Amino acid sequence: MRHTIPNERAGPREWLGLAVLMLPLLLVSMDLTVLHLAVPAISADLRPTSSELLWITDVYGFLVAGFLVTMGALGDRIGRRRLLLTGAAAFGAASALAAFSTSPEMLIATRALLGVAGATLMPSTLSLIRNMFPDARQRTLAIGIWSAGFMVGSSIGPPIGGVLLEHFWWGSTLLINIPVMVLLVLVGPLLLPEFRDPSPRRMDPVSVVLSVVAVISLVYGVKRAAEHGGPDAGTWIAAALGLAVGYAFVRRQLRSGEGSGREPLIDVRLFARKAFSGSLAMVGLAVFMGAGVQFLVVQYLQLVLGLSPLEAALVMVPQALAGVVGAVLAPVLARRVPRLAIILAGVATGIASLLVLSRVEGEDALPTIIAAFSVMFLGFSAILTLATDTVVASAPPERSGAASALSETTGELSGALGIALLGSTSTAVYRSEVADGLPGGLPDTAADAARDTLGGAVAAAERLPETLGGPLLDAARGAFTGGLHLVAAISVGLVVVQGLLAVLLLRARPDSDTAVPPRDEDREGRDDTLTGTRS
Repeated sequence: MRHTIPNERAGPREWLGLAVLMLPLLLVSMDLTVLHLAVPAISADLRPTSSELLWITDVYGFLVAGFLVTMGALGDRIGRRRLLLTGAAAFGAASALAAFSTSPEMLIATRALLGVAGATLMPSTLSLIRNMFPDARQRTLAIGIWSAGFMVGSSIGPPIGGVLLEHFWWGSTLLINIPVMVLLVLVGPLLLPEFRDPSPRRMDPVSVVLSVVAVISLVYGVKRAAEHGGPDAGTWIAAALGLAVGYAFVRRQLRSGEGSGREPLIDVRLFARKAFSGSLAMVGLAVFMGAGVQFLVVQYLQLVLGLSPLEAALVMVPQALAGVVGAVLAPVLARRVPRLAIILAGVATGIASLLVLSRVEGEDALPTIIAAFSVMFLGFSAILTLATDTVVASAPPERSGAASALSETTGELSGALGIALLGSTSTAVYRSEVADGLPGGLPDTAADAARDTLGGAVAAAERLPETLGGPLLDAARGAFTGGLHLVAAISVGLVVVQGLLAVLLLRARPDSDTAVPPRDEDREGRDDTLTGTRS
């Protein structure tokens, strides 16, 4: 049966469907982090080279980011539920293949397949929420729950991976995907409605290739800079390629549409709306700072405070819980408080927590770090929820898949940039300060290792007598702490910029100011609302 749902309030079926949509979201977010703990076991079993090991850990994220826009647009055309269930089946099959990989090359290839399949899941879940919850208040709450699910998945990935690795082989961290995806494929058709563009057009293959190449090149460039402690020739080549191809992609979208014979992959008119562009900026800045600071804090917990990887992962759980509270509380408050006020409150909590992190040091810093990080994620999750809701509400329902993918792609790029740029800043401070603080009498190999990274300093100190190892550790840990302080201070300035952008660009309500009307040619032969099919 086909019908329109312009102003319906969601019922029990839609809320049960939202619970089903949490399944792929949890797994995709977990898979971004869970395999990192398995790196030593993979190295011992498959014996990859250092380059192969980097591709094993990174290729999944590269391809998730690269295919988000394409898969979001594809879902608009063939149906969001169809794409979600097809991607879920592919994700489960690729997980099984990856778990039983017998060579580094096989694991890289299967992780790549996982990335392509994962790119079908995230925009499908968010765009389905846009259509399942046409009531603005219910939609905002549903997106808050969606945001909370992603945070939970990212945070529980390392602890779950640690437990599995204690009792099973490294492939078990991938096999946990299979029963969840089987459940999704079985239950999804019963609880999830189908939504698609009622008058779909053929996708432009050139735009697809341009978008994939642009995003993957940019993500590769910034990740390479992070891994090498700064940009090198490969970084600049990848960044230049990504920017050039991205420019060509934007020009092609601007020239697509009426009279061109091709349909744009992204409706670039959305960027003319202040609320849409401002909300994407909010998402980008929040993820940029959150990813960059978290990257350094996790190292601080292990290399300065001496926690194990599993202990460090468990220490980060309170931040995830705070993020869940912020993501769910923001939509409730938005019913009584202006959205701009909630965003500015999130900005204020971010400034306060980062100021605390800019002063933290010493072996008794753990409680302070937990409290500051929890407060920061409480505020940032509220900002992300409301900004994501604005982005999704800005697009016409038949194009919500592409708009959702834009939000996800912004987050992926911003996270990679945050780790690369803020991590490089911290590395520069570390190398400058540690060179002046190394004790005399160090062997050249130990001094060189200490000047390179804090991890190298810790490893070198373990091989030295206490009279040299102790002062070496003190100097290296002090230098790393100085880098963390500077990054936190820089992030304070970025949060201030975030607040100014919110005041300038986000005064309008998303349900009154941001909706983009369909093109004139889109109005022919279609309703003003999206047609949904429920089975």
